Amino acid sequence: MSISDDETKALRDAMVREVELMAAEYARAQRSSREDLHGHAHKRGARSARGLAPRVLAALSAVPRHLFVPPDLVPDAYLNRPLPIGYGQTISQPFIVALMTDLLDLAPSDRVLEIGTGSGYQAAVLARLVDTVFTIEVVAPLAERAQRTFADLGLANIRTRIGDGSLGWPEEAPFDAILVAAAPAEIPAPLIQQLAPGGRLIIPVGGKSQQLILVEKRRDQSTVLREIIPVCFVPLTREASPPD
Repeated sequence: MSISDDETKALRDAMVREVELMAAEYARAQRSSREDLHGHAHKRGARSARGLAPRVLAALSAVPRHLFVPPDLVPDAYLNRPLPIGYGQTISQPFIVALMTDLLDLAPSDRVLEIGTGSGYQAAVLARLVDTVFTIEVVAPLAERAQRTFADLGLANIRTRIGDGSLGWPEEAPFDAILVAAAPAEIPAPLIQQLAPGGRLIIPVGGKSQQLILVEKRRDQSTVLREIIPVCFVPLTREASPPD
């Protein structure tokens, strides 16, 4: 099923508005939590407590999500929820895509590593915000489909690799930011090693119960971990799942 440009714009604008409302709710909850715990709002973590950056919302609005979902799910492409894309994988909820992107505090000159290309939607959002995106997917058909979509959209600043994302991309390290779109039981050590000093890593961690974790790497190579919100991602795997 195809949808017109006018329909796409209206649906995309509505999706972004819903994401913005969810982010504002989340920011209020964060501020309230900090005030309850400390009597005042701490400066550290202020990004997540002030809503999403306008440039992140603009990137979300610019990416045509319906091009990243299976044809039978195009009518649902702009709903603020995850959708199946085959091979046991999903395209993430737009709010989670926006939140994870925002928490990385990206600069236009950044080089970003993404683990779990999936449909390519998250990489496409990142590509509108940074210099280069390096993205790894273990399921070859998904990686190949994403590559075609990137080419169709003219996203020449995305580099793809098929392989085990838990190993990172050592020959291109260090990275200013790393985003992981699948959940390992614990944070893979190679990803910490490949994160540049001053960089940020956002990753869901856990099994049945998962937390979104923000890792900040200090200049002295030490790390600070912060729990963000409970999430539900597919597991980070080292081998491709069989086709559905």
